[in-house]
Amino acid sequence: MTYQSDLLNTLATRGYLHQLTDASALDALAAKQVVPGYIGFDPTAPSLHVGSLVQIMLLRRLQQTGHKPVVLMGGGTGKIGDPSFKDEARKLLAEDGIQANVASIKRIFERFLTFGDGPTDAIMLDNAEWLDALEYIPFLRDVGQHFSVNRMLSFDSVKLRLDREQSLSFLEFNYMILQAYDFMELSRRCGVRLQMGGSDQWGNIVNGIELARRMDGTEVFGVTTPLLTTASGEKMGKTVAGAVWLHEDQLPHFDYWQFWRNTDDRDVGRFLRLFTDLPLDEIARLEALEGAEINEAKKVLANEATAMCRGRAAAEDAAETARRTFEEGASGAALPSVTVAGGSINVVDALIALGFAKSKGEARRLIAGGGARIGTDKVSDEALMIAVGADPVRLSAGKKNHGLLVREQ
Repeated sequence: MTYQSDLLNTLATRGYLHQLTDASALDALAAKQVVPGYIGFDPTAPSLHVGSLVQIMLLRRLQQTGHKPVVLMGGGTGKIGDPSFKDEARKLLAEDGIQANVASIKRIFERFLTFGDGPTDAIMLDNAEWLDALEYIPFLRDVGQHFSVNRMLSFDSVKLRLDREQSLSFLEFNYMILQAYDFMELSRRCGVRLQMGGSDQWGNIVNGIELARRMDGTEVFGVTTPLLTTASGEKMGKTVAGAVWLHEDQLPHFDYWQFWRNTDDRDVGRFLRLFTDLPLDEIARLEALEGAEINEAKKVLANEATAMCRGRAAAEDAAETARRTFEEGASGAALPSVTVAGGSINVVDALIALGFAKSKGEARRLIAGGGARIGTDKVSDEALMIAVGADPVRLSAGKKNHGLLVREQ
């Protein structure tokens, strides 16, 4: 489909679109006026990770095409936890933990969006502002009557849990009603006309559209993105060492840069379109590179994605560290590091500490397979104690994972 608005044309050409409600009406609206659009983020941790980056970039694209991004922090819904396609209930967070996470996460959005008071400036709201004030009986009477339990049970996100005979608490079951209420409340408060999210949010978004229509007669819209997996079929944003966090206090700059540098050849073009601001013609050129030349495209991806999230200086420093480490054999200071007390550490423990193995068994298998190296020397003895002196020791797992062992001062 060809779109007339810059918004939908940009989302389509860069690969963000999966499902839309009334695409032609949304396209016409976006072509003639500023459309405030929102995405909700539950503050379940002090940082978001790469798995949330598509949604953050959606808000960035919204602003780049002349519209108003609304970041909704789930200070209210975060007390429940979204059950969508989860195998079990989330651990409930205390009030002070939620607020601390909200404050920490806001720093991320300030790197991707321009906040302010202008018509297309981003704003951040917290749904605790209205959800915490709801009275139970009036809410059931005024809002609950518009929800069919039969229909709610038919949503894939709910059916998945029930079909597996996994518990779905009444608390979680209410989440979709509260998210729908958020959409209606934002349309009333800020004139929000669009909710965006991942494909797992389709049912929740449709609920909000129906509620706004039934209670207020307001026409609002929904857009979802495809479930993002790598070419190898793995979920985006996870590595052997765990989640790829957006905050530098939870993941060093070099590790973040290296995550993008390690992108599968088949994903380079797609990730450049989704996660950088490079022009499409330049991305097409980079995507067409073959053989060893594709590594240059991966470096561009790593540089641009890191610069957007961590700053240009951090990206340049990480790139230089990689060049010195891998091209010159030096030990770069930006590599992930572990402080060693007592001047020595067992190689198995060191591999685990650096995140190169999840267990001692996995570390031993890595050593047995010849994948562990100290400097350029292959490790063959799992009982080896690595001596760490004044100079850091470089420990590697495979070709792409490198870290430093640093003596405690």
